[in-house]
Amino acid sequence: MAEYRGRYGQIFILYADCGTGGLLQQKCKDLGVQMLEGPHCYSFFEGNARFAQIAEDEITAFYLTDFLVRQFDAFVWRPMGFDRHPELIGMMFGNYTKLVYQAQTDDPALDARAADCAARLGLAYERRLTGYGDLERAIAEVARG
Repeated sequence: MAEYRGRYGQIFILYADCGTGGLLQQKCKDLGVQMLEGPHCYSFFEGNARFAQIAEDEITAFYLTDFLVRQFDAFVWRPMGFDRHPELIGMMFGNYTKLVYQAQTDDPALDARAADCAARLGLAYERRLTGYGDLERAIAEVARG
């Protein structure tokens, strides 16, 4: 990062601490680099404060974003083997009750795809138009300097 300090006035990581258990956040702190707040993208798209309020009540929810709806087969369906072994769906998703699609955009085609993902997993479907949540706010704050 030192080589970039002279070239850029500010470095801001637009990635939540998804899956690192705080390691990414600590590394950014060590380097003096700001990063987007939140434990994962589902939280910052929903809004970190709101997600913290509802997370315990939604412990049985499986979340998808626009990106994950588009990439469902490549990131969920095939890697988990559901295309070859559909009997695994109940084993892996049997404790989930609903699929929550956190829509960043108002796209009926993506909504239909997300509903299909829920049906394929045997889950109830809920769509929330979250927009970009705290991501949008963080970008605006950084841009203002």
